[in-house]
Amino acid sequence: MTYIVNEKCIKCKLLDCVEVCPVDCFYEGENMLVIKADECIDCGVCEPECPINAIEPDTNEGTSKWVELNKKYSEAWPNITKKRENDVPADQEKWRNVENKLKYLSEKPGKGD
Repeated sequence: MTYIVNEKCIKCKLLDCVEVCPVDCFYEGENMLVIKADECIDCGVCEPECPINAIEPDTNEGTSKWVELNKKYSEAWPNITKKRENDVPADQEKWRNVENKLKYLSEKPGKGD
């Protein structure tokens, strides 16, 4: 088992999870984070840190497309190891409860560290 980031992160990207990850397995896109499964040690400390429940075990029902998405983008996007307050989207609160956000995913990489 490992953890994945799901669509709740799209356009929210709060970065709280990055601060607590002991192995720095988060990768940053323009408007979402992903987890690299090969680096994740399944400790689970990131899951409760996410205030929007965007992190979940890859064994949960319905996560297969997110497992693939996390894998794809963790190979393409830069690693991020620390939270940058000014990089949290200013309008993230309006996106918290939006459903079906995959269509808003930007494939562009984020800044990384």
